[in-house]
Amino acid sequence: MIDSHAHLTDERFGDDVNEVIARAGAAGVEVIVTVATSTADLHQAIGLAEQHPAVYATAGIHPHSAGECSGDTLEEVRRAAAHPRVVAIGETGLDFHYDFAPRAAQIDCFRAQLRLARELDLPVVVHAREADDDVARLITEAGPQVRGVLHCFSSGAALLECALELGWYVSFAGMITFKKFDAVDLLRWVPLERLLVETDSPYLAPVPFRGKRNAPAYVTRVVEVAAELRGEEPAQLARATARNARLFYRIPD
Repeated sequence: MIDSHAHLTDERFGDDVNEVIARAGAAGVEVIVTVATSTADLHQAIGLAEQHPAVYATAGIHPHSAGECSGDTLEEVRRAAAHPRVVAIGETGLDFHYDFAPRAAQIDCFRAQLRLARELDLPVVVHAREADDDVARLITEAGPQVRGVLHCFSSGAALLECALELGWYVSFAGMITFKKFDAVDLLRWVPLERLLVETDSPYLAPVPFRGKRNAPAYVTRVVEVAAELRGEEPAQLARATARNARLFYRIPD
């Protein structure tokens, strides 16, 4: 299995991140992609990837941090993206639920990182919350040269259809284990060859761990429930999503 999206730089992993990575390996997780959210944590993410063969990193600016997005910060992302352990641009995108940064700034920062991903020939990790129309418009505008994933998918059918038509991947997290999860049809709609799984840890711990700190080892639970909801064998889904993650991020076997 591969946890295609975690945040190992979060302060909740500060004291025992090495043990968290070890426990994931013991649970059968071969690779963890630790996703940067700002220039403040991208170098820490790279440091973890340098220390642990199972960890890879991304470089990007989350929509919550879009207010800091400037020519200088984007240049810092560009430089970090040249590191051999960095496999994607992101996490970028739009979040119109919290609006921690002005929407115009979010759009500009997202568009700039899509351009950067195209220029550097790296995939892009996209956060979309209550901004489906604008995300669809911007990823379409970016063109077919940009490869991406809609991470922790919680959007509607129109954005899902747009992403799949562009050849993008779609990733699901622990929310699929929640009682209120009502998008089983969308989970089933994603072709197996375009599906990724993730924890988004330390957030969104799956049932029966809900309310606790999430961790990459719990991607096993996401695999189990995704397979059950899709009518597939867990081992088949685990192999397929791991293969997909390696292809998407260009991680060697």
